[in-house]
Amino acid sequence: MVHRNRLAGPVCFLAALLLGPPPPDGRAEPKRYMSVPALAASQVNGQLVGSVHYVALQLDRDPQGRGPTILFSESSAGSAVDEVWKEGAQAAILAAARIMGEDARNWTLTIKNRSRFSLSSGSSASSAIAVGIIAAWRGDDLRSGVVLTGVITPEGRIEDVGDLPTKLQGAVAADMHAMLVPKGEAKTDEWDLYELGKQRNINVVEVSTLQEAYEFMTGIRP
Repeated sequence: MVHRNRLAGPVCFLAALLLGPPPPDGRAEPKRYMSVPALAASQVNGQLVGSVHYVALQLDRDPQGRGPTILFSESSAGSAVDEVWKEGAQAAILAAARIMGEDARNWTLTIKNRSRFSLSSGSSASSAIAVGIIAAWRGDDLRSGVVLTGVITPEGRIEDVGDLPTKLQGAVAADMHAMLVPKGEAKTDEWDLYELGKQRNINVVEVSTLQEAYEFMTGIRP
């Protein structure tokens, strides 16, 4: 099942595998693929469990400029996402286009979420999706072992999310070595992620914008 959402107005093999190979048309513009890790916190048997899931992206140019169009591929187990998740993806494509100086109306984005849980909800993956869109468009590689959580705005700000200690546990379980969180959320009245990260050998870094997150995740300024 593929759901279509439309707003007004280096090849990643995992993404290519999940989304399917491009058609053998030598005249067509090459497909742009990326797979980006994102953090989630889910209820399992009454307990909150953190995990890393992967979002496979395929970015294509719409020659008629009818976009931005987002296609959500939800046919397989662990690929279903709720409406808030989809709204986050819509903000992500606008933020990515803004950073790149592109017109989002010229883009079609296909997304397939890969999670161990039946449904992914919320918009905390949206900042990671925005990073993945830019990397797919530019052909940049993502650094391994780095994961980001945060709500992206269409202007490119990364805003607060919840359940960060649980998400840190998920990052550790997935062998991540760095976790990027919204600015001001590493140390609060509720938690100290710097100390928790030190105890679990994971580096916690605050970021406030898509540019900052992208530079840390790729080593390249967008």
